[in-house]
Amino acid sequence: MLLSATGLSLGYGTETVAEDVAFNLALGDVLAVVGHNGSGKSTLIKTLLGTLPPLAGTLNWPIGRPPTIAYLGQRTEFDSRFPIRVRDIAAMGAWPNLGFLGRIDSECRARIGCALERTGTAEIADMPLHKLSAGQLQRALFARTMVQDAPLILLDEPFTAVDQTTEAALLTLIDHWAAEGRTIILVLHDLSAVLQHCSSALLLGDGRALFGAPKETLTPDNLVVHRYLSQSQAAWIEDMYSQSKADDV
Repeated sequence: MLLSATGLSLGYGTETVAEDVAFNLALGDVLAVVGHNGSGKSTLIKTLLGTLPPLAGTLNWPIGRPPTIAYLGQRTEFDSRFPIRVRDIAAMGAWPNLGFLGRIDSECRARIGCALERTGTAEIADMPLHKLSAGQLQRALFARTMVQDAPLILLDEPFTAVDQTTEAALLTLIDHWAAEGRTIILVLHDLSAVLQHCSSALLLGDGRALFGAPKETLTPDNLVVHRYLSQSQAAWIEDMYSQSKADDV
């Protein structure tokens, strides 16, 4: 077990946005965090990072808190006008381990090169940041995340404004990270991607939380109760789940 949460309350100051949050994650697990705007998704990510304290409850790290936790925030947290190249973005992933006046050695350069290749950004490695498309920028940020070489990876809405081809490629990278034994927590809105790529789901909404296997947790009824979907939207999801069950047969 890498991490578990018990009776966790999330919020800012005296404002609670979600109560009684509980989940457990082992190495190699992929947890999707799903919820309506304001339900506490990003608040959970910040609590796991340690930038926000839990209002109640506990986070347990049975084998110890990882010395490095990789984090990829929402695109609004990144200034695309910053004058750097794609390879510089990837190299930023090595900074936490370099120390004061540290230098990138040959092993680290090889890791950066591998990250650029695996994210499909090697051919644009010298392209400046302001010339990148949304998909190219996200691939570069995934390369930075990969260079961090962390056992726990937190991704806050990593597919916003990217095309379906880029999303599919990045989901494949997440599958590979999980196969390597890394634990991934990602805020996600694409329910079909959750069903296909995630081993568990945490549904937040209306101040509550529900954790479990995706197909058992993200049922149409639960999505309505947690104010993620309307009744009419839930009917469409029911059809999607029925098709998913038929494909499994």
